[in-house]
Amino acid sequence: MAKRKLVRGRWSSDEIKLLKKSFPNASTREVAGQLGRSAKSVEQKASKIGLKKSKKHLKSVGRA
Repeated sequence: MAKRKLVRGRWSSDEIKLLKKSFPNASTREVAGQLGRSAKSVEQKASKIGLKKSKKHLKSVGRA
């Protein structure tokens, strides 16, 4: 049986506020879980609005 995709549609202003607050300092999976969205959709939205991971977060995961 094929996997069913969760289709959520547009982002609410509250979701965008949470994304802006959480994305720089948390893993994408954690943020996706908080929002009930896929990690891919979180990555895409963050990129579209110009968000990046903080240097502190990247260092903590060994990427800076």
